Amino acid sequence: MNIYINDNIAGFDVEAALPLLSEQRREQCLKFKHEQGRKTCAAAYLLLCEGLKKEYGITEKPVFEYGEHGKPVIVGFPHIHFNISHCREAAICVLSNQPIGVDIESIREYKESLVRYTMNDAEIDEITHSQNPALAFIRFWTMKEAVLKLSGEGIRNNMKTVLTGHEPINTVVNEEKGYVYSVVY
Repeated sequence: MNIYINDNIAGFDVEAALPLLSEQRREQCLKFKHEQGRKTCAAAYLLLCEGLKKEYGITEKPVFEYGEHGKPVIVGFPHIHFNISHCREAAICVLSNQPIGVDIESIREYKESLVRYTMNDAEIDEITHSQNPALAFIRFWTMKEAVLKLSGEGIRNNMKTVLTGHEPINTVVNEEKGYVYSVVY
């Protein structure tokens, strides 16, 4: 597994990046109303391109097809497993020789109703007794979303049981840059 991350989104030049994207990704990128969304969408794709070149010698612009629940696969390269994610501060891409999931999120305040809806009793207890409950919540959230992206399910109704039986999950906290990411395989 290899991780590619760009946590300098503020300095990312989306106009210079647009010609480097596939037509499919450029259209997706330009659907974002705000420049921030366009930046992170383009940055995540370019991380994938970087990884494909370094690890597989692939220099063509990847085009995606999507599974039943929206999980992307690279057309012509179904054996290459990857996952991308982005938040306000960073974009991330992971490549692996086996199915993989990743999620990255900004560290921010949360709503208690969201915690109660998505976390089980043990997770709620850990969050509420943490020195930094917002960070603890985001850590759990990225873990759950990475697991769901691994399976290709996406966010589902019963988020409370998502982490049951899923190991290993690697989580990295970057408080200085304001994000958390989790990778599961």
